[in-house]
Amino acid sequence: MKKKVISILLSTAMIATVLGGCGSSSETTDAPAADTAAPAETTAAAETTDGDTAGDASALAYAGELEIMHYSTSEESQGNGGSDGFRTVLADWDAAHPDITLTQNILANAEYKTQIATLAAADDLPDVFLLQGMNTIEWAKQGLVLDLTDTIKSSPYYADYNTAYFTPFTTEDKIYGFPCLTGGTCTVVIYDKQMWKDAGYDTFPSTWEEVEAASEYFNGQGITTVAFGNGGKWQANSDFMSTLGNRYTGPEWFASLIAKDGASFEDPEFVAALAETQRLFTETSIFNPDYNAVTNEDAREYYIAGTAAAFIGGNWDESYIAATLQESDPDKWANIGFAVLPQPADATKAPTSQNIGLGYAVAINSKVAEDPDKLAAAIDLAEYITGPEFSTFVAEKYALGGLTKVADVDLSGFDQITQDFYNWSYVDTETCEIYDSYINSAVWDVFNTDLQDLMNGDKTPEEVAANAQAAYEANY
Repeated sequence: MKKKVISILLSTAMIATVLGGCGSSSETTDAPAADTAAPAETTAAAETTDGDTAGDASALAYAGELEIMHYSTSEESQGNGGSDGFRTVLADWDAAHPDITLTQNILANAEYKTQIATLAAADDLPDVFLLQGMNTIEWAKQGLVLDLTDTIKSSPYYADYNTAYFTPFTTEDKIYGFPCLTGGTCTVVIYDKQMWKDAGYDTFPSTWEEVEAASEYFNGQGITTVAFGNGGKWQANSDFMSTLGNRYTGPEWFASLIAKDGASFEDPEFVAALAETQRLFTETSIFNPDYNAVTNEDAREYYIAGTAAAFIGGNWDESYIAATLQESDPDKWANIGFAVLPQPADATKAPTSQNIGLGYAVAINSKVAEDPDKLAAAIDLAEYITGPEFSTFVAEKYALGGLTKVADVDLSGFDQITQDFYNWSYVDTETCEIYDSYINSAVWDVFNTDLQDLMNGDKTPEEVAANAQAAYEANY
């Protein structure tokens, strides 16, 4: 049998994004995967009847074995747009290349991270594998992953790539992977259009000054202006600071921080972002007073119940809110609107940005370059499973987006709220990185704890910045 699948462990969670940050657990299929393993899978690879659409097999001279290691298990792909799309296009490519024996080594998400690190330490990486942004710099220095810069820039799909997604997989101006699977936002303002019209606003305000003014009206009605929950500590980082910080620093600052290229948490632009965060939470009446005690799951219930006029959270929260209201309160569901985080008065960058990203990239073991024909096959595979076929599949079936932009996506089969959220996520807004998808947890554990203190008024912006920089220098 040509096709080989080696599935070591399964994850019992189903996800529609692969973001390493946004540490939420959720009832929806849009939340990050849980690290829960199930018994080993024993099924064979999926067959496809339309393999000839996966490219021109005759263009590849290679005939032999090619291995890919990933974590899109069959169980995870049930209802998971990213994993379903990944497995579908992978099967199409496999069927279209009968002279190549594609071996798939499939592990659960958590097991994958452990195993790929073990293989990297032994200099025994698979031919093709999924690379996390936080491993790019070190593995590139060690010569473990192939520099794909010229390949990517000469790709027939390059004009349609969302090039911002390459940032975590780039070091010293070299790109080491094709970003893969699907992306979802961690910072969306969900608001009730009718409530804001009643307050005198046709749309959600674009500045915090306007939101502060609106809070006088809402507070007078006994309504919270914006619900937010940081009880898990990660929410202020993923769902707020990553986007607010970008408004002050621009994307180059975080790219430099990832690359250890000179940026510092103590840079004045970032300290200014911390100062604005503290002001918003301690000096205004915008947010629910218990923001540091409740989680995002708790805070979104305030919005659902109508006791908050807006809510800030991630794409998994949007899925839950929309599904809940569509069933329980169709009128309120029909009034769901989406907006970016308002712009601070002293910020000068990226006013329409929201943080979204692809946490993994399809990378190639540098040793594959020793066989030019095999390398051509590996590149063809990487291009195909991250190209327009994948992006079209997940857009049309799940209203999700990938690396490749898809023009004229037919969203007519989806309800209006889903269509609106797709356009807000992938068409109408500017993207920025999710801080805690990269660097490492040792840094973010310090920063997230200090953020709570900052939002309570117990630490200064300068103290938070200094502690984060010390953790960064000690652990990254």
